[in-house]
This record gives sequence, structure tokens and C-alpha cells, in this order.
Amino acid sequence: MENKQESGFKYPITISDAISNIETRRYLLPAIQRKFVWSSEQIEVLFDSIMRNYPINSFMIWNVTCDKTKNNYKFYEFLKEYRAFFKDENPFINTKGYPDFQAVIDGQQRLTSLYLGLKGTYAYKMPRKWWKDNEECLPTRRLYINLSSKPSKDDERKMVYDFKFLSNDDVERLSQSEDLFLVNDIYLYKDADALEDYMSERDWRDKKFARATLRKLREVIFKDKLINYYQEENQDIDTVLDIFIRTNSGGEPLSFSNLLMSITTANWERDARKEFKALIDAVYANNFIISADLILKCCLVLFNDNIKFQVANFDSDSVAVFDRNWDRIRKCIEITFELLNKWGFNDSSLRAKNAVIPIVYYIYYRNLENEILKDHIHQEEKNAIRKWLCISLLKGVFGGQSDSVLSGIRKVLRNNMSTEMFPFEQIKAEFASNDAKSLSLSDEVIDDILKTQKDAPNCYAILSLLYSHLHYDTVAYHKDHLHPASKFEKLKESNFADHNKYLFYTNPENWNSILNLQLLSGSSNESKNDEDLIDWVKDKNIDLESHLIPKDVSLNFDDFENFISRRKELLVSTIKSIIGS
Repeated sequence: MENKQESGFKYPITISDAISNIETRRYLLPAIQRKFVWSSEQIEVLFDSIMRNYPINSFMIWNVTCDKTKNNYKFYEFLKEYRAFFKDENPFINTKGYPDFQAVIDGQQRLTSLYLGLKGTYAYKMPRKWWKDNEECLPTRRLYINLSSKPSKDDERKMVYDFKFLSNDDVERLSQSEDLFLVNDIYLYKDADALEDYMSERDWRDKKFARATLRKLREVIFKDKLINYYQEENQDIDTVLDIFIRTNSGGEPLSFSNLLMSITTANWERDARKEFKALIDAVYANNFIISADLILKCCLVLFNDNIKFQVANFDSDSVAVFDRNWDRIRKCIEITFELLNKWGFNDSSLRAKNAVIPIVYYIYYRNLENEILKDHIHQEEKNAIRKWLCISLLKGVFGGQSDSVLSGIRKVLRNNMSTEMFPFEQIKAEFASNDAKSLSLSDEVIDDILKTQKDAPNCYAILSLLYSHLHYDTVAYHKDHLHPASKFEKLKESNFADHNKYLFYTNPENWNSILNLQLLSGSSNESKNDEDLIDWVKDKNIDLESHLIPKDVSLNFDDFENFISRRKELLVSTIKSIIGS
């Protein structure tokens, strides 16, 4: 009889047995495990590997029998329906008084993949669609296998069996030319005779290949003992955590930041996964998508001298500090993104998420989370923050390794916290000697900035910097062409006697760039529509200075070349005056 007290490799089981253990909650996941991260393509390749008798590596199981472990440690169920971003968190399960179970230390990704392919669903975002939790943007998909033939020889994955996650629309379209079999349906034919009866009734295009494929599928799921696993019997949590780190920290499949998130979750008093997910959802409501990595980095910058992603920075003492201050941490992060949303930024225009961290730090230690969103108060501070943010995004100061930048900015913030003003000039001085990280803009950089196109990610940041005088707290502003885009889009060379003039008018660097753009309130933008610039200025009695329109220059469309030349001079001088160079 097997000695339950001895750790070691146990007798292998079938994939069907493993799936049953997931369904009956015999298999659970310890809090140290990260989220499920495999792509649909990785799952498809896994099933192909199984069908080709490739080894899928051993699993590591922790046999949990100790009541202390069950009562004091967090465990989660396996994910059974995956929807990218919206349903990617494992459900928490209370194991107090729970029967003995097995916690998966190594193999969560593969086991979850097997379950999603055989029993569950997988939804990922369609190209060029926004992150909306609906079937148009994230259609629900199930795993199918094509019984018509093997994949093309041009298939980069070199697969022999054509597994594919398909939506209902995909199935309806492809069924006209391919013999598709829902992988989950193999459970209807556990009995070999039942499968033979089913196959005899089908008229597939390649009956020989189809029959052989389904017979193989049935064997690898119900017959072959493919799940080899090592079972750890030690009930000491620290020992198991050490095993987990040793097992996972050296491998590519588990990123180091994911490992740190797992360790944080294990050491956190409250349910860290649930708290992080709630914060991520709240930030998403303000049109930004953030990761757990950003939240962890915020915690480090707020409380740790060393802000690097290192295991030592996420020990129980450090995580206890994060836990005690979590309510304020969460609120400050949420408020910061709400503030950026009020200023007109979104996930596309905020090109470096780490740029948010100094703002979170400032709000936290200035105790501004209950005041910063109010209109007309702390206005100078907010203007300075927004100016720093815009220039930082334009210069790309958070590109590459940003820890040194964050540490440098934090040092300046700490030293100037009593001044009750965001220390833009002091931050500028701190990085003045580093060309890549400085807040200065050379003439060449400014020239490139002014060529930025209307739909470019950093366009809004540039316009927001130029139009620093606007009331972003109370008004939503839109990007708008001064000379309307419709005028340029209709141009033909026959309209011009001078070929060079035609080239100038039709060059997007002139008509679709910052040089011909402004920020307008939503209502003003709608009323302006495609009205000629000269008519709009006259009809609406526009203040040229506040709209950064050069004075004493013709606003006629025919004089566009001179207008652009003069406006460029105005914008260059405006940028230099704002950044102080």
C-alpha cells in the first residue's frame, strides 16, 4: 500500500481523471499560483502534442491534509471559462473544514488548458475591437478539431492535428468546407463501441483520417496515463513556498513579476487577487487598462527604499505594510487615473503607465486623494503635474529601465513635499545632465513633435502641453483641425498652378499635424464642424491668443503656407516658454 507520508512520484493518471479532479474540486490552486496566461494557440499546440505522443512534462501536487493549512491559507478553484481581461481570475474557495485535497504547485497552465479545451470556453479580443465584454468584441470560443485533413505544410506551428478555438460564427462559416468536431463531444463516446457507431454514420471527406483521429483522441483522453506527477506531502507552508520558487523562478513560462504577485498574494492578509481585480476594474471604468505589475510597483515606490522587482522586497514584513495601507493605496491609484481621465487622457495617449506612479506618490503623501478631483482647488499643483506628465510622455523618459527614473523623481518629491507644490523645476534639475531622461527639448525634438499626426498616441499630450491654460478640470476637450481636414482631402493637383504648392497642401505633416491642430471643447468642436477657419474666427469672435492662432496673418485657405510657417513659430516659442528653455 502507498505510504501517504512519503513525497515522491505517484502512479500516473489519465487526462480524464485530472479533469474529474478539477470538476470535483479535488484539485485546487494555492495562493502562490499566478493567473492563467496561456494563449489559445498554446492550448491548441498542447492538444496537438498530446495526440502525437509528445511528453507534456511532469506535474507537482501538494497533498493538503493539515487543518492549519486549510484554515490559514488561501486556495482557489481552476478557471473553467476564460474571457480575456474580464473573466481571468480564479474563484476563491473557503477550505476551512474542507476534505483533504491536492493543490497544484506546478502545472496550472497545462491543466487549465486541458480543461478549457475539453470542457470550457476561451474568449479573446477580436482585432481592431475595443475591450468590451460582449460577443462582438470577445466572442466565446470552443475547441474544435478539423477532421477533413492535416494542417497545411505552410503552418508555422508544424501541427499534425488541426485544433482551433472557434466561435459559433466561425463554425457556421467553416462547416461548409471542413469536417469540424467539437472536442468536448468526445465525452459522449467514452465507450469504444459508441464511438465506432458514431463514426459509421458519418460521411467525412477523408474518412480514414477522421476515424483515426477520433480514435486517437479518445485514447489520449480516457485510456493513456499521461499525467505524471510528483506529490509533496510536507505540510509546512514555507517549505512549499520555497519549492514553488525553486521550481518556477528559473523558467520562462512564469515571469518573475508573476512570481512576485504570487508571493504577495500568499503573504497578504486579505484576498489580494480580489482587491487587485477590483482596482483594475475601477481604473478600466476611466478608460485605462493596468496590470498587477503596476500596482505592485506603486506599493514598492510608496514604501520600499529598494523598488526593484526582487523576492526580498515581497517578504511577509513588506507585504504587511502594503496590506495595512491598502485602502489609501487603492484610492490614490484610482483617483490618479480619474484625474488623468478628466484631463482628457486615455489608455492610448498614456504611453508609459509608470509615469502615473510619481503622481500616485505625490497624492498619497500630500493626502490629496479626497481633494485633488475638486474643481478650482490645488490648481497650480495640478497644472505642474500635468505639465510634467506631458513632457515626460513626449520625451519617453520612462522607456527602458525606469527604476532609476522613479527613484530619482521620488527623491525629489520627498525633499520637496513640504513646499505644497509639485516640484517640476526640481525634477527638471535632477535629470538635467541626462539627455535621454531630461525634461528639456532640443530644437530638433520640438520640430519632430510638431509633425505629430492627429491620431498618433502622443498627439493629445502635445496639445495638452501647448494649451496649458485651458480648464481641464471642468471641460472635456477634443482634437480639432484649424483649417478643416475636408478641405485638404478633396484637393486635386489640377486645382494648383504650382506643383510645389500642391505638394505642401497635401502633405499630412502640414495639414494633419500639430501645426494645424488645436484643442476645442466638445460643444465648440461640434459647432465649428467643417467651417472655414477665417469664417469661424469671425463668426465666433475667437480670441486668437487663447487658441494659439498667430495674429496679423491671413486665415484664408489660399494662404495656408504662410499660416503654417507663422503658427510653427508661435508653437515653438510657446513650448519653450512652458518648459523654460
